[in-house]
Amino acid sequence: MITIRNAEERGHVRYDWLDTYHTFSFGEYYDPRHMGISNLRVINDDTIAPSGGFPTHGHRDMEIITYVLSGALEHKDSLGNGSVIRPGDVQRMSAGTGILHSEFNPSATEPLHLLQIWLQPNRSGVRPGYEQKFFSAEEKRGRFKLLASPDGRDGSLTAHQDASLSSVVLESGEAADYALAMGRQAYVQVARGTVSINGQTLKTGDGAWVANEPQVRIEGLADAEVLLFDLP
Repeated sequence: MITIRNAEERGHVRYDWLDTYHTFSFGEYYDPRHMGISNLRVINDDTIAPSGGFPTHGHRDMEIITYVLSGALEHKDSLGNGSVIRPGDVQRMSAGTGILHSEFNPSATEPLHLLQIWLQPNRSGVRPGYEQKFFSAEEKRGRFKLLASPDGRDGSLTAHQDASLSSVVLESGEAADYALAMGRQAYVQVARGTVSINGQTLKTGDGAWVANEPQVRIEGLADAEVLLFDLP
């Protein structure tokens, strides 16, 4: 079974510095039909204007993954971390017992485009933590590359949850298969491009919930980048 979440059906909020689309209920957008899938709670598709950003604010008991598509994100937090995240970089922040951070677009001329992802942790009150790694486009080209997992295997980031995040980059005509274990489900998010997922066409911003399927087959209909969440 595949249930498609069309890009234009997502929640949409726009400020002078932020243009954001919410796959699931978040902030000012609430839809009881879209509260997340399994432990995947948030996929926000954010475009941040030059010199714009989120001032220092707090989080608790959430695993937050940031995936930059274009531009750069400047991050600072109460653990003393400070970094600039660019395309290819993936950041994992465990909010745990509490963390403060800020996120800004350091460019005065170029917009920033990113996906911010929240996973509900497998337990509350974990020690706050931060991790950032680079994954090249070549590692993801034509095959799924594991970016985050519960055990940090294969060089992935470590998240406190039974959830895995992978990404694949496809040219038109390329395909990649992802096997789902018995009892597992997937959520697929098209970051850019156009693809076919088990025979159904999705474009930039579209998502798809895949359940009771042994495999997810993604074929590029145009150059594309796709994220896949393997969930209980």
